[in-house]
Amino acid sequence: MDSPVPPHPSEPRPRRRDRHGRGMRGPVAPPQVPMSASRSETFRDLVQDSVERLERRWPQLADVDFQVLDVPGTLGDTVPLGRAVSAEKGQPAQIVVYRRPVEIRTKSRDERALLVHEIVVEQVAELLGLAPESVDPRYGQD
Repeated sequence: MDSPVPPHPSEPRPRRRDRHGRGMRGPVAPPQVPMSASRSETFRDLVQDSVERLERRWPQLADVDFQVLDVPGTLGDTVPLGRAVSAEKGQPAQIVVYRRPVEIRTKSRDERALLVHEIVVEQVAELLGLAPESVDPRYGQD
């Protein structure tokens, strides 16, 4: 005699990851936690913090375009950490900070923040035709 064959469901049951009643799995860290920020995003934040610090004293910096690039385009004998480009017809003034050369020269986030601020101050001073000490009185004291 043939034994009855149980009917197969037409769709497989969905697998659930709610083992042991602990809830569904989610991301390791929510997006607002610093752990989920990439190195380039963290570096941009350092540059932005420095710019905001200087804009309080120098409102004309609102017209300057601040950029972060990974590395300078052409490498000579020395690798620049930043560059200032004066405004031209239809183009705003630009200040560029190069991320990788700065990261190579620093070991911690605090060192990186200090170096980024020095670079931004030096480039702003060059753009405005002033001494770095007049752009930020605390320049070189940290």
